[in-house]
Amino acid sequence: MASPVDPVAPDATAVAPAAPEGPDWPAQAADAVVHLVDQVRERTTEPALTALRAVVFGLVVVVAATMATVILVIALVRLLDSYLPGDVWVAHLVLGVAFTASGWILWTLRHPSG
Repeated sequence: MASPVDPVAPDATAVAPAAPEGPDWPAQAADAVVHLVDQVRERTTEPALTALRAVVFGLVVVVAATMATVILVIALVRLLDSYLPGDVWVAHLVLGVAFTASGWILWTLRHPSG
């Protein structure tokens, strides 16, 4: 008669899985996972952070430049009002002519696309 096969007993012909080389395989596995996570972060998170920093710093520069321009125009109006004869409309007229002339010059120097 054939001997019964015990389903719980290990099969003598089965091969045990090979252990990774080196005595410190848990540390090697952890290093591999950390390396993979660092690569994913390097390719996804860091470019997004760089782009967001550029947007934030750009907005800060735009707001600061706008405020500086407004303060400069106010200072020019007050300075011209102090030194030119007449009321404040003379200072407004002088600055209006200067801004219009500079805008006209820049408009003539543009390179139209198309």
